[in-house]
Amino acid sequence: MSPTQTQKALADELLHHTHGDPHHRESSLSDFILGAQDGLVNVLGVILGVAAATSDARIVLVAGLATTFAESISMGAVAFTTTLADADHYQSELEREYRHIHKIPNLETQEIKKIYEEKGFKDELLEHIVETVTANKDVWVAVMMAEEHQLAPVDRRQAWRAAWVVGLSAVIGSLVPLSPFMFLPVGTSMWASVFVTALVLFGIGVHKARVTVGKPMRSGIEMALIGTLSALAGYLVGFILKVPAVP
Repeated sequence: MSPTQTQKALADELLHHTHGDPHHRESSLSDFILGAQDGLVNVLGVILGVAAATSDARIVLVAGLATTFAESISMGAVAFTTTLADADHYQSELEREYRHIHKIPNLETQEIKKIYEEKGFKDELLEHIVETVTANKDVWVAVMMAEEHQLAPVDRRQAWRAAWVVGLSAVIGSLVPLSPFMFLPVGTSMWASVFVTALVLFGIGVHKARVTVGKPMRSGIEMALIGTLSALAGYLVGFILKVPAVP
């Protein structure tokens, strides 16, 4: 292959890498799905239960909106504290590994050797890898964190982003099942809400499969079924504990 052909091939591969098949930010996607799905399912469950217990649309809307904002703040706070906890856990294990390679270097060296033995390396190549890794304490610790503990660094600044993404997507998701009750009678709104929510859950499932892995149709159907069946539990509670109409 000529230099010109090589450059063209590299340019084509770079274009595919950047635009055709780019990396996706897993954390933002998971935060969005967490917030949106939680808002959709929880609020749908609440308003179905309330609507089954009473035919007053105002009560349904008040219950739904109260759940929306309480849920979004709670979910955002959970995302925030969880991210900080993950960052603290990583830092704690990082400091622990630095202490270990300082106080018990022989044992830590054997752990590195075992890691690469299990990957299929042996003899002189294995010894060379172990020597190379253990020659630099930062590399040594990084390998132990990734290979032994299966941990990746967590930026504490991600906590605020996670909180906003989860909280905002929870609000948006919550408003989807509520919207039919703003325009339609309670009886009709209940089933319209289930249909709209299932449709949005299906879309989220399809999007998740397209940017990660899996079959979009299957992923969409699974998310729609799981979400709506979970929410229908709220309807059953409201139906069983139905409030008698006041004459």
